[in-house]
Amino acid sequence: MSFGGKFGEILQGRAEPGALASLDARSREIFRRIVESYLDSGEPVGSRHLSRILPMTLSPASIRNVMQDLEEQGLIFAPHTSAGRLPTEIGLRFFVDSLLQIGDLSDDERKRIESQVGSNPVDRGLDPLLAQASALLSGLTRGAGVVATTKDDRRLRQIEFVRLDPDRALAVLVSDDGSVENRVVAIPRDLPQSALVTAGNYLNARIRGRTLFEVRADMEAGRQAVQAELDELTARVVEAGLASWAGLEGPRRQLIVRGQANLLVDLTALDDLERIRLLFDDLETKTDVIDLLSRAEQGEGVRIFIGSENKLFSLSGSSMIAAPFRDSEKRVVGVLGVIGPTRLNYARVVPMVDYTARVIARIVGGG
Repeated sequence: MSFGGKFGEILQGRAEPGALASLDARSREIFRRIVESYLDSGEPVGSRHLSRILPMTLSPASIRNVMQDLEEQGLIFAPHTSAGRLPTEIGLRFFVDSLLQIGDLSDDERKRIESQVGSNPVDRGLDPLLAQASALLSGLTRGAGVVATTKDDRRLRQIEFVRLDPDRALAVLVSDDGSVENRVVAIPRDLPQSALVTAGNYLNARIRGRTLFEVRADMEAGRQAVQAELDELTARVVEAGLASWAGLEGPRRQLIVRGQANLLVDLTALDDLERIRLLFDDLETKTDVIDLLSRAEQGEGVRIFIGSENKLFSLSGSSMIAAPFRDSEKRVVGVLGVIGPTRLNYARVVPMVDYTARVIARIVGGG
């Protein structure tokens, strides 16, 4: 089936609709064969090769005429004067939007995703589950698996204060999802150990199952009650601990990347090596990757980003296929995807990303 519906709407970079609507069935078939051959081999496709694989009988001269028309419409180009043709990024977008045939996963592929992703129960924390999903997608697709998570409104489980030296303590915050945040806080040099224990007990009696924002708001509203229940030094520890986590309030984004080494396989030219080097630079720019993944949160289904359609991949000429996953309340928890060259096997990667996102959503939602 063509990409759409079940797998969601493509975001951007559509080719000019008027020009594409003018393509007849023969032109579309030749264009489709050029793209599929490129996705399979990465090599330019010539008219003689096309004449052998097309389902209709056409001479190389007739095919060259069609290829010339496709080139004038911006769908294909010649990388060298005497070479065959490759699809442009606009051509790839048209192919993905209109001509891509999406298959379904085999039973073995579904079972592998279910067993490997499902082997990490969410009560051990979300990060191990997502790291496994990222590694799995990398292994299945031979691209780099990426996951961006939103750690927003985390419910708290426990707080503990551990003295490091006479005037510093480590404030340890444990969330219900198993994640741990540590902050070093200043404490009075004459603070007894019992005050650290009392401060931890006081907070633990009030935080379980609540967000940091809720706890801080209550403490601010009841500042006099805090001072009445605790001695001055212990109250200062409580306030220092809460203040140290002030930067954790609101949405935080985390990026998990697995399988970058896959991108080094089957490099055939120095140009390929330079492209991958640039892609590695892109992946190091975590904020930009997270921002791009965040765009996949808008709406349902799988999104495909191709090459210079986005600033992040404008130099490396890469693509990303991504899908959001949600919790039991239908809130977006994160986005997972695959990054690789523009000749990713879209027909195979799209259903893998889609199904993996659905499995994670079921686990996170307790289904």
